[in-house]
Amino acid sequence: MSYRNIISDKKDGICLITINRPDKLNALNKETIAEISACVSQCGADSAIRAMIITGSGEKAFVAGADISEFAHFNKEEGRDLSAEGQAKLFDLIEQTTKPVIAAINGFALGGGLELALACHIRYCSDNARMGLPEVSLGVIPGYGGTQRLPLLIGRGRAMELIVTAGMISAQDALLYGLVNKVTPQSELLGACMELAGKIIKNSPSAIRQAIQAVNAGYAHQKSGFESEINGFGNCFDSEDFKEGTSAFMEKRKPVFTGK
Repeated sequence: MSYRNIISDKKDGICLITINRPDKLNALNKETIAEISACVSQCGADSAIRAMIITGSGEKAFVAGADISEFAHFNKEEGRDLSAEGQAKLFDLIEQTTKPVIAAINGFALGGGLELALACHIRYCSDNARMGLPEVSLGVIPGYGGTQRLPLLIGRGRAMELIVTAGMISAQDALLYGLVNKVTPQSELLGACMELAGKIIKNSPSAIRQAIQAVNAGYAHQKSGFESEINGFGNCFDSEDFKEGTSAFMEKRKPVFTGK
């Protein structure tokens, strides 16, 4: 299958999925989400593939967020559908796939980019990586699982601080917080991820499948939280703050929020 926005390279039981929109800092749009979803689904059904690695093209960004121009004009219902469909199509798919998915975070992982990494089973990052959920600076909240997966990884207090300040953290802080498993120089990142995948695929695929399902089962109670995030994300689209935040972003100016 051919793709416009990603590159899929399969070798020795490992599929490397590279998000290839360098002119947009690999930002996620609907088409890119659909292509990653299709590739992950294909790999899940391919007995020759035992592990996946997701990374971004270039040296600046893993994924620098969602493509804001695609949804700046959405209303509440369209916003809710955007969140629900994206979660089901890609983020939940990655988390629930029974073949390990490794995020190779090679630069900025912001908004939907960090949420993509959070959905992966293991995260390695380069030492120049910066991570955050800046959505509230646009008048919206994380809508692809960020309010649920981030607290599970780094704790409620740290997650709340990152979300409500729209701040970014460094690679070393991400390691300290437990957000990533390992930090490497950028030139060594893919090699380290390939080495990890190589260790994984030496083990029993059926046992790994059962292990992933067992770990995920421990967090099944979070389902109501994800639904609350979807509804909250949609509600933001009815606010004046959302219209101001997205307009300011695209006009490259600071927003003036009123709380309405």
